[in-house]
Amino acid sequence: MTAALTLDGVSKRYGEFRAVEDLSFEVQKGAICGFLGPNGAGKTSTIRMILGLQGVSAGRIEILGADDGRKVRDRIGFLPEERGLYKKMTPVDAIAFFGSLKGLPLAEGRRRAKDMLEAQGLGASRNKKMKELSKGMAQKVQLIASVVHRPEFVILDEPFSGLDPVNQQGLEAVIRDLAADGATVLFSTHVMQHAERLCDKVVLLARGQKAFEGTVTEARATSKRFLELEGAIDAAQAAALPGVSGVEVVSEIDGVRVLKAALGQGGKGQDTLKAAFLGGLDVRRFELREPSLHDAFINLTGDHPDVDQSVKVAEAAR
Repeated sequence: MTAALTLDGVSKRYGEFRAVEDLSFEVQKGAICGFLGPNGAGKTSTIRMILGLQGVSAGRIEILGADDGRKVRDRIGFLPEERGLYKKMTPVDAIAFFGSLKGLPLAEGRRRAKDMLEAQGLGASRNKKMKELSKGMAQKVQLIASVVHRPEFVILDEPFSGLDPVNQQGLEAVIRDLAADGATVLFSTHVMQHAERLCDKVVLLARGQKAFEGTVTEARATSKRFLELEGAIDAAQAAALPGVSGVEVVSEIDGVRVLKAALGQGGKGQDTLKAAFLGGLDVRRFELREPSLHDAFINLTGDHPDVDQSVKVAEAAR
């Protein structure tokens, strides 16, 4: 397959601080790639370099065959993390205007805007002012505005931020439709569940460096299966069970604990549970669970993806 995007040894420095360091990965044409990591990990800095909005300090970027995103900007759609639409414009006018900036004639932009708003359930709101729309509706309008010119490559920076579950589900459907129509999609997020459902590939970023590149299945395989146990059990008792390689106390209320018991290589949950019951341990609830992408991220980086790293950035920049 041909790569739509290639980063080779890319770094970005702000003074003495390195926001991104020696980052390399590829996104194949037509793929959905999740660019994952905590806030402050370097995702937005990387996206700005891909788009050509800021230069690289070292390394090379190629997008759609060009060495600078600005050379192919009419073939790219971009939804920034910081949203912004003219409040007194109608959705139709706003979408047509943004399309015109990418070379789409206004009349065609208005026609496409009406069709796309209707498809997203916003037909009845197409002539309202933007300031009259809910946050979720306004975000849908901005997404439409970023893809109305039918780009080959779509970049979405934290697209799920601030959306309720219903609108998040709708946005996931839009992303799938974009890929089905042949577009390549790169979206950044710190919410692993979206990537698990959507992505052909993920790139995990922590503290400005790549921690992993591959499929969701490959990422999960880096972490261990585990038993979730609930009862009046202490960590030492659980750690002594056969097949258990480590124990984490998830919560404790009045002596009743929820434990996460990782299973080592070849460990069988059934054997572990059998030993627990035969040993008379107070197991009130149990569940054998496969590792999630969230678990894999913690295993690969030692960080929680929902913990903001920008504080570390501020401290390091002093």
